[in-house]
Amino acid sequence: MTDVLGNMISRRAFLGQSGYGVGAAALGSLLAKEQGQLLIPTVRRPKARRVIHLCMAGGPSHLEGFDWKPELRRRHGQDMPESFTKGQPIAQLQGQKLRCLGPQYEFSRHGESGQQISDAFPQMAQLADDICIVRSMFTEQINHDPAHTFMNTGTAISGRPSMGSWVLYGLGSETEDLPGFVVLSSVGKGGQAQPISARQWHCGFLPGRHQGVRFHSVGDPVHYVGRPPGVDAASQREVLDAIRDLDLLQKGDGSNPEIDTRIAQYEMGYRMHASVPELTDLSDEPQDVLDLYGTRGGDGTYASNCLLARRLAERGVRFIQLYHRAWDHHGNIRGGFAISAKEVDRATYALVTDLKRRGLLEDTLIIYGGEFGRTPMGQGSGRDHHIKGFSLWLAGAGIRGGFTHGATDELGYHAVQDRVHVNDLHATMLHLLGMDHERLTYRYRGRDFRLTDVGGEIVRPILA
Repeated sequence: MTDVLGNMISRRAFLGQSGYGVGAAALGSLLAKEQGQLLIPTVRRPKARRVIHLCMAGGPSHLEGFDWKPELRRRHGQDMPESFTKGQPIAQLQGQKLRCLGPQYEFSRHGESGQQISDAFPQMAQLADDICIVRSMFTEQINHDPAHTFMNTGTAISGRPSMGSWVLYGLGSETEDLPGFVVLSSVGKGGQAQPISARQWHCGFLPGRHQGVRFHSVGDPVHYVGRPPGVDAASQREVLDAIRDLDLLQKGDGSNPEIDTRIAQYEMGYRMHASVPELTDLSDEPQDVLDLYGTRGGDGTYASNCLLARRLAERGVRFIQLYHRAWDHHGNIRGGFAISAKEVDRATYALVTDLKRRGLLEDTLIIYGGEFGRTPMGQGSGRDHHIKGFSLWLAGAGIRGGFTHGATDELGYHAVQDRVHVNDLHATMLHLLGMDHERLTYRYRGRDFRLTDVGGEIVRPILA
């Protein structure tokens, strides 16, 4: 036992001092094993290599988007039947007179599949044969921040790892020059822009290197990515080597995940001096691609972030999350929804189309949707938060395109057919990435935790 431990210490010391090339990669592998962070072997041939999550923050209405309800339109202005709402959780409409608010847009059938999509999304509708619309989602948290927490972590308990961190923990990164989990955000003008907390992409109790990294949408994506005047690569390398040696000295012969993370992050920052400017230099993008997205990049828009997401995917980033904060429509849902839809419609179509042209869609899983939906009852001219039934769609790796899964009742209140819980969504995502959601665990404080915790079933009908 002593000899084995002594050999391990010797190897760590050697690898830590051998520069951050092959030696660093070997050191990272050794440290991962010492810390119990063994990568989970894939249980099947994975369909997806990466995930792009298009998060429509604020709770977009399924009744104006992807769930056509003619009966709700027929009952517009009438009292909402108590049989639907009695004893049900209601956010701001609690105790008020509940009246039906009919859909504010027409729906049309599109593609060979004939999927019904709102006329508010004329570009996205062209993807009808590529996307799978899930109309039977439900969640457990009725206010924005806890609902985002639930969508991201599978629980309402703050401090748990986000799904991007779980994916990075399970599969590792395919790039050494960029973070494996990148977050971008944009702010729209169509609705109230609810704040998004950085803990939505936190790694929780997982090692710190699995944390999501937020890139800024305007200016330098990462602050201080450029070297200050008078500092060249060689002098910066000397400083980083000295810091690394001090960190290893502090660590000694023991295992300290946070010191390991600190060393890795310094090295990542050093490599990002070259990789980030190259990532954001769009001079190599043809004009027709810029026209497709409707942006020249760097303008802070959702369109710019979609283009950047494609470039991140090309460079091996494992999990990419785009928040568009614009979908909280408690009033004027007809006008506000139109603005928000226009802000994302063209760029979402462009992203899927661009990935498909480049052969990237076949191993990229795209998830589009919000943290919950909106009530069939009106809140003046808007709609309240709703958790009992809402819609999202998926596309890409292993997804059955041109397919509609599940249904809500005739008024769009309850998910009643082939219901899909958030944990089911997570289980399906991990399955497509080649992982068993019940085996992807991390022991913390004497308990094995997982993204799906004690629930989750793979939604097999939506798989190709």
